[in-house]
Amino acid sequence: MNMKRAVTGVAIAATLGAGGAAIAVATGGGDDDASEKPITGDALQKASDAAVEEAGGGSVTDTEVGDEEGFYEVEVTRGDESQVDVHLNRDFSIVGSEDDDDSREDEG
Repeated sequence: MNMKRAVTGVAIAATLGAGGAAIAVATGGGDDDASEKPITGDALQKASDAAVEEAGGGSVTDTEVGDEEGFYEVEVTRGDESQVDVHLNRDFSIVGSEDDDDSREDEG
């Protein structure tokens, strides 16, 4: 009887461990790049138009759905090569923007 309980306990632990691993893979397991999804369809055009206007012109160089600062994030590269990340809600209203100046961080 004790052997049956031990085997059952091991089986339950293995199942829980495998389930946890599956959840980690499905959610990106903490790897932010793996969980980023680009904006697509009509939403891409609406988000891009709003972001370029907010940035004062430029070209969309990256997009993301489910951003931590808003529902959408659109990266815009301006004519002077500076970049701005524009955060929008589900209705494509601006919730914030910030300069995305990785080059200064690399220099420092």
